[in-house]
Formats: sequence, C-alpha cells, structure tokens
Amino acid sequence: MAGTATSRAYAHTTELLATGRPVILDGAVGTELPRVGASGGRPGDERLWGTRALIDTPDLVLDVHRRYVETGCDVISTNTWGLASALAAEGPRLWDDAGAPVHWMDIARRGLRLATTAVDEARRAGETAVAFSLNADVDSPDGRETIRLLARLFADEPTPPDLVLVETLSVLRPSLVQTVGELIGVGLPVWLSFRRCRHGVCGVYGEHWGGPEGDEFGRAARRFEQMGVGALLVNCIPPDHVAGMVSYLRDFCDLPLGVYPNLGYYTDAGWRFDPGVGGDEYARMALAWREEGAQIVGGCCGTRPEHIAAARERLAETRPGHRRRGGLDDLDIDGDGAPRPRAAEPWTDGRDRRLYPLPFPDLAVDPGVQPPDEASFMVWRYLFREGVGAHQRCLDVGCGTGILAVQLALNGAAHVRAIDVDRRAVANTLTNAFRNGVDDRVTATEVDLFPWTPEERYEVVVASMHQQPVDPAGAVSTHRAVDYWGRQLVDQLIAKLASALAPEGVAYVMQLSIVSQQRTAELLDAAGFRAEVVDWVMYGFPVDHAPAREQLARVEDLSDAFHLRVGERDVLVAYLLEITAKGNGNGRAGGRPPTPPRAR
Repeated sequence: MAGTATSRAYAHTTELLATGRPVILDGAVGTELPRVGASGGRPGDERLWGTRALIDTPDLVLDVHRRYVETGCDVISTNTWGLASALAAEGPRLWDDAGAPVHWMDIARRGLRLATTAVDEARRAGETAVAFSLNADVDSPDGRETIRLLARLFADEPTPPDLVLVETLSVLRPSLVQTVGELIGVGLPVWLSFRRCRHGVCGVYGEHWGGPEGDEFGRAARRFEQMGVGALLVNCIPPDHVAGMVSYLRDFCDLPLGVYPNLGYYTDAGWRFDPGVGGDEYARMALAWREEGAQIVGGCCGTRPEHIAAARERLAETRPGHRRRGGLDDLDIDGDGAPRPRAAEPWTDGRDRRLYPLPFPDLAVDPGVQPPDEASFMVWRYLFREGVGAHQRCLDVGCGTGILAVQLALNGAAHVRAIDVDRRAVANTLTNAFRNGVDDRVTATEVDLFPWTPEERYEVVVASMHQQPVDPAGAVSTHRAVDYWGRQLVDQLIAKLASALAPEGVAYVMQLSIVSQQRTAELLDAAGFRAEVVDWVMYGFPVDHAPAREQLARVEDLSDAFHLRVGERDVLVAYLLEITAKGNGNGRAGGRPPTPPRAR
C-alpha cells in the first residue's frame, strides 16, 4: 500500500490472506477484564468500556492480552477502544486515584505497550500483529485532531502498532471519508469495522436503528477500498445477524472481509454473557461465516479466549468459501445444475427474532397460583414485540407466575421488581426468573397493594390484574370493601402511579371491557395521566366469571362496561392501556429500548 509502513507482523497477516488462510482476531477485552479480577471500572465507565483499567489494573489488561496471544491469534487489539470517547467534548474523563486528570497520550502509550509486551513475551513478534483500537467517536472534529497527535506518538514509539482498527462504526456520516483519510495519513494500515447487518445499522441486541438505505453501505465499502483501507469488518452484533454480510460486501469490493460478533448483552450490572454458546458452538458458527467468505474471524463483547481458540482450530485448514446468504439467489445447486429449493426461512418478526417455535419464557405454574390467561398473554406479546423495558427499572404489579417480569428482564431491563399479595405467586416468580436465567435482575416481594406506598420510581410499570365484579349479597365478613364494580385493584394502581412512575415513565395496564372505561379515564385525568389503547384481544368468558353473570349484568346496566354475545358464546375484550403523564409527547419513549453504543 503506497505511503503505508508495513511491519513484519502485518506482512505475515497479508500473506495469510493472500494464500487463503484465515486470520484470527482476538476476542473481547472489556468484558473479559472482570473475569480475571478487575472490579469493572468506576461509575460512568460504559463509553470507556474498560479503557480505565489501563490506569487502575494494567496488570490485568496484560493478562487478558497474554491469554489471547496464547491461543495463537494473528491480530490482537489494544485496550484503547474508549480513548476517542474520553477526548470528545462531552465525553467521560480519565482520572487517577487522586482525582487528577491523566494525560491521554500516556494512556495510549500504556495500552500499546501492554499489547506489544504480551506479543514479545510469547515470542510471537512478527507473527501476531497489534491493532491500535479506536471507537466511532474518532469520526468527529476532536477525533481527527486526536488522529494527528497519535501519528506523533506512533512515530516516537520504539514498537508502534502494526495497524489501526476503528471499531463499531455505524452511521455513514459525510465526515467519515475525511476521518478515514486522516487515519490513512498516519502511515499505518487501517481496518474499519461497522456495527451493520443486512438490514442496515444494527444494535447490540439486533435492533435496527433506521430505515432502509439500499446499497449505500456497499458503495461506501467500494470508496474505502479506493482510498486504501486494508480490510473491512462487521462487529458487535448478535451472531444470527452476521449471515449475509460478507457476500453482500463482496459484491462491492475486493477488500479482505471479516466478522466478530458479540455473545450476550449489556445491562447496568455489567455484561450478561450468553451461557448457551461455548467454544464448539462458536466454532461451528465461525465455520459458517468462513463458508460465506469471511477471511478474518474474531469475537466482540462476551467472547472469551476459549471461543477464539476453538474457532482457530476449526478454521485452520479451511479456505474462504463463496456461499451466498440473504440474497434473492440464495439457492443450492445440484450437480446437474438444476436449482434445489433452499431450506425454509424461519418465521421472524420485525426484530429478526424467530417466532417458530415461539421464544416463550420457560414458565412453571406452582400449585395455588393462577396461570396466565388470554389477557396476560396479550400483555406478554406486546412486551416481547416492542422490546419494552431495555436498560430500565421496571415494576410488575400482581406478578402471578412472573410471566411479565421475566419478559421484561429478557428484554434487557436493568432491574425488575415484582409484587403480589400471594406469597405463592412471589415464590413462583422467583422460580421462573431462575429458570430463564434472569434471577440476577428480578426481585419479588409479598405486597398488599392497598396499604402499599412505593419506595422508588420506575421507568416502566406493568400490570395484568384480576378484575371481576362481585355481588355484595354473597360476600362474607371482611375489612375490605366488596369489589362491586370489579375494579378495586385497577383503581388502587392508578392512585399510586403518581408516586410509582418516573416523570417520563410509561405504565402498561390491562383492563377488561367489564370494567368501566369512563371511570378509568376520570381517575387518570384527576391524577394527571392519560391513556391510549395500544393492543386488545377478544376471548371467551373465563370459568370463574360464570357465577357472576347477574352482577356483570348490573355493572353493565349502571355503567359503560360491556361484553359481547357471539352466538351462544359470551366474549370479553381485554385492552392494553399505555399510561403516561400529561405533556409527555406520545409517551412511548419511556418504554422502548434505548440503543446506546456498545463496544468490545
């Protein structure tokens, strides 16, 4: 590459690519540090993603690098991914234990030297290349100045990096071409990696961040090749979103192409690892990427040295394939040249999640606990479909089996508190949280909603509670008023929303048609809230409603409550209300999953 210094280690990498052998990139550093003893960083460390460990625990950073070098990686990355964020105008700052600011170029030097030390100790100089890692914040005016200063640092270092790797790029800003030009001007090979899938910009959970853009990314890849970029990769997306990207990019450029997805997802408590993907499974997936043509394979957040070692062993004797995925011509061809129908594509939703079989939580129903009914299933479906609760603190009122609490946690909620008056339901919820691997983010307590005073505010509140009018003539002696209108629990929840719901929060409350809409609207209005129906479902009368038909008739005669009669069948309508404080726009932002940047 004209004007680019090529080290012995990078020349080795180039030779591997030229001869069709795989280049193995390392796995995660930021998520691996806590596993080797790091405390996880100080508060506010997300945008730095482990970079602060270069100040606090450099010995552990070196340990992680050593583990990847020992697996035989051809390229390892410095633990400097968050450096560009630290230098952004509104970015997090780097301080030492005494509270004094740390010179960022000292951090850059330390990150580089720790990686080169690991390579030298393993006597792999000339075999394992060191990539200086930067994140997408380098694509900014501050970032471009950082690039120019890094060029001075690299020129003064006795062992400069072998290449520069810019990771988790996403949006194709007009400034990116200028930024890439500045990077190439440093005089080292440049690799670019994007958080992209066939549907466009892709989040760490597989969510899509914008509308369709056609071939814009492919055309950009061609432009990067013409500018002199050395390789193009995709990273920090779920493994099931990798398929199709290599064959898509190959249509536009002849650059070496690579993939390194994540395993798991981010929570406020740290990275949630995917326990279902071990080394063998990761190696199997890596082989599929290789068959599509991937020349560089590694791992992002949540991957470990054992994943990389297994992938390296599986890919050792392979050559990049030409299998196409995700396009219109994704067909297998028989030996006689006749097209063979491909396997049926899985049924998925708008977030590319498989719907057949339905990814329904693993639920046990303990004796004495009411199983979910059609209304609760409707609420669950909405939470699942919309991804409600990601990164937020949530409250499930009347949790029952925990179906809603578990789904909120599976959606990536930071924490879910579940409450129910029945201690059997509380125990059942905790059991189901454990069965679904979210017990670290779900707590459940026995709470009587009537005297309860919320201790904190939540961004999301969900409730699918019992609603049945009761004839007072048949009631036994009780200190609690008989539920003549069938709405006592709904009314109690509405009364407590002002102190339970965060100012920008959203409540999702199920209400049956046999409960007055007018009364609900009056109570919400008095409390400063408004409601919108976001889903509804029809279903036959539950068995436990049959004895209350006379009371239902009274309630329907005295209010706007109703049910339907279809032939000989009585049918209820269950509505899902989205409740927000007045003046909060459409109110939906509080319940939808945010999409912050993620990194290795």
